[in-house]
Amino acid sequence: MQLVDTHCHLDFPVFDADRAAVIDSARRAGVTQIVVPGVDAARWPKLMALCAAHAGLHPALGLHPGFLARHRREHLQALETALEAHRPLAVGEIGLDYFIENPDRDAQKRLLEAQLAIAANAGLPVLLHVRKAHDDVLQLLRRRRGCGGIAHAFNGSLQQGKKYFELGFRLGFGGMLTYERSRKLRKLAAELPLEAIVLETDAPDMAVASHHGERNSPQYLPECLAALAEVRGQDPEELARRTTANAAATLGLAC
Repeated sequence: MQLVDTHCHLDFPVFDADRAAVIDSARRAGVTQIVVPGVDAARWPKLMALCAAHAGLHPALGLHPGFLARHRREHLQALETALEAHRPLAVGEIGLDYFIENPDRDAQKRLLEAQLAIAANAGLPVLLHVRKAHDDVLQLLRRRRGCGGIAHAFNGSLQQGKKYFELGFRLGFGGMLTYERSRKLRKLAAELPLEAIVLETDAPDMAVASHHGERNSPQYLPECLAALAEVRGQDPEELARRTTANAAATLGLAC
């Protein structure tokens, strides 16, 4: 099986001590492609260098809503310049996060709108981070049609999921799917069209059930696949093939 981890922060410092071993373990587990999203401008150079050094790692560049205090107006121009110079796979991780304490919703919306415009002008898909804000994100996406992308770690409603799909987005499912207590999420993964689903780990966060409380890793992506197969009652190999094809179609990957 060939799997695509559509969201994995391998550039984070928590992987500094054993990053090469983690990548090797993921490859041996069948994870042949890994998308590494950016969260702030300061980390982009390290992220780009990491992806250039390892086959199968693909960069995305963006300004994450959870790090709003780190972002400056000039970073938007820097994003445009970087997209033109390096042509990453996508723009991300971008979005809205109303779950954090005292979110500045207006500032987050302005940042997201600006990055959606940049992505559309560059002809690139986007990787969305959305918490407690799906209706607002969908409203912005309807106003500015772009090249689609992925709503990562999706946990909205079935209706919202279908709206994302209609707008050209796939929905990312990962470690939380492996927990039996995640009844709403598992029901959602069972009911959505398979064409709408891609797999992810969001490592180092959102660890699978078998590694609860530990650092998450892309090598655990097959456990997310197994959970998806369980809730949908479908063959894992078929799901691997289909979710990989979904990721390839959305992100322009050669798989």
